[in-house]
Amino acid sequence: MTESTENQFETGTVVYDPVSDTVGEYQGPAGPYALLRPLGGGREWEARPESLRPATPGERLSAAVRVANSRSFQGTPEPLSPAPVRDCAACADLAALRDDARARHDGSAETDADVLLRRHQRRYHAALLGLAQYALVPDVSAGAEYETSCTECRAGSGARQRPADVEEWQHAHTRDTGHARYRRTVADYAVLAAR
Repeated sequence: MTESTENQFETGTVVYDPVSDTVGEYQGPAGPYALLRPLGGGREWEARPESLRPATPGERLSAAVRVANSRSFQGTPEPLSPAPVRDCAACADLAALRDDARARHDGSAETDADVLLRRHQRRYHAALLGLAQYALVPDVSAGAEYETSCTECRAGSGARQRPADVEEWQHAHTRDTGHARYRRTVADYAVLAAR
């Protein structure tokens, strides 16, 4: 492949291969050939670079329709557009942008609005919509608490900030009562955080 042919298309350019009568996405050079991938994914193929040309809008549309029909036939539905959350001004604005793009038949702007609306909903409405998974993480703003209680008389130290304070209470209690068996607990704080 010559330098000029090699640099003819950028990776991701949608091109038409007349030999296979197929529209594909240019992936880059593969030895003397150009490597193409079908729109919507699938097995890549090699094509003669000199025969490739940018796909026309009609060829691109036809290929996109075939992909959509194939997904529909295979039971893989197209992702639905997210519905705005009631009483959320940001959701309403993004949905309005999407509706405006849809009315202009601007698929790219419609998809962009959907992406922004999903991102907003994951960030601000995740719990409401059941979109986020949560993890229990330590709350670093609150330290651990240490406590002990005598198993013989049920007397307790109460919550203390340091283990040494609990041990000091145990020593004093044993000295005063002769009791020697204690139940010790350590408690910390945690919060549910979206992953």
